[in-house]
Amino acid sequence: MGDSQALLRVEDLHARHALPAVPAWGGLVHRRRWLPAVDGVSFALARGEALGLIGESGCGKSTLASVLARLADPLSGRLLFDGIDLATVRAGQAADAPWRHCIQMVFQDPYESLDPRRSAFEAIADPLRRLAALDGAALRERVLQTARRVQLGDELLARRPHQLSGGQAARVGIARALAPAPELLILDEPTAALDVSVQAGLLALLSGLRRELGLAILFISHDLGVVRLLCERVLVMRAGRIVDEGAPQALFERPRHPYTAELAAAVPRFPAA
Repeated sequence: MGDSQALLRVEDLHARHALPAVPAWGGLVHRRRWLPAVDGVSFALARGEALGLIGESGCGKSTLASVLARLADPLSGRLLFDGIDLATVRAGQAADAPWRHCIQMVFQDPYESLDPRRSAFEAIADPLRRLAALDGAALRERVLQTARRVQLGDELLARRPHQLSGGQAARVGIARALAPAPELLILDEPTAALDVSVQAGLLALLSGLRRELGLAILFISHDLGVVRLLCERVLVMRAGRIVDEGAPQALFERPRHPYTAELAAAVPRFPAA
């Protein structure tokens, strides 16, 4: 992929995550332990491309997602977004960066990521107030437009998260991320807690939104079967490194790395009718 096609280019990225503090001898001192989570990751994501990232729990996928969304800082490496190195801006300052609206994230558990005290309307409106300076009638119209785009009924917008089904809450999370008109949408296992029929509906929705809006998508999952329904290309991550890459069907049928073969073997296969 040439530089002219790449929206995001990640170069030799290293990051770590902290384990809980552990009492030292006598319980008087707490020492923080660190583990490497992302170990020299490099890849490119084209404009409008759907790229999958798969791997088992603890392999570094969510840490990588947080760094890419500029919610956490890398140790080293470059994050070139449209030619700008986002790694030069600390995560604590990214909220005020002019490119903040261009990269948005959908989290795994919408009930955890949505404020339980605020309605679905307010959840979608919040990034529009902060990043697009909308208010009044313009704000309301944009919220309604975004909710309808994710097939969320107007009557649901007054509800709080606990009053929504899992699929409805997931759509609120997607709408909140779409509201500021991003160019890149990072989805961290957004269908993991949903049943199969709801998963299928959300994947179809995301596929349609990508085509309609020209979105680039990084879809993170532990399930090759889910990723291959949405993504054109897949990265396989193990122990903080990318160990395999390719079109999902090719990885599924002819895995090159033993770990990819394990993931492919875990996908249910149904006999032909």
